[in-house]
Amino acid sequence: MQGSDATDASTRDADIVDLIRRGAHAQAFELLLGRYERRLYRLCLSLLREPAQAEDAAQESFVRIWKALPNYDGRASLSTWSYAIARNRCLTALQRRRDEETLSDPEVAVAAEAAAVAAADPDDRGQLLRELVDGLPERYRRTLMLFYYEERSVSEVATMLGIPEGTVKTNLFRSRGLLLGALEKLGLAHAELWLEVAP
Repeated sequence: MQGSDATDASTRDADIVDLIRRGAHAQAFELLLGRYERRLYRLCLSLLREPAQAEDAAQESFVRIWKALPNYDGRASLSTWSYAIARNRCLTALQRRRDEETLSDPEVAVAAEAAAVAAADPDDRGQLLRELVDGLPERYRRTLMLFYYEERSVSEVATMLGIPEGTVKTNLFRSRGLLLGALEKLGLAHAELWLEVAP
């Protein structure tokens, strides 16, 4: 499966890579933009959670891709290379706005978020579940959003976030554990119900 993913990625963009090698950078960029504009925006939105910031980050990413296109050497697939540029833009943006967002204990963060939402609107389970997902530590939330909400494979999530597949699986396992614990504390009978809620 992993091998076929890698083969698909390289063959899918063979036309763009060929144009880059021939020095037709403007044409290559136009094709790349058409193929990846929506995907990179969705990646940025998954990471930043703010549509305006995601749009800015995606546009900045394409500016960087355009500038770096002549230096693309083919060691990574074009999709992996493009995702890495967008991911780095988003991580820089996140770093800037992360003042005092970090709580040392992820379980405390999730429990506090759940309690606040339950108190404010105890009947709205959909809202509660969205808030619980949003309250997860950033690395877990990003992985979970891409895997479940974007319906990406483990290997795609690993590529998009620039982390090993084993880390993706660990993050999914831990995020499910945190959500399950929080939902059980609130007395929700079906802990997996959050998967049905749109982000």
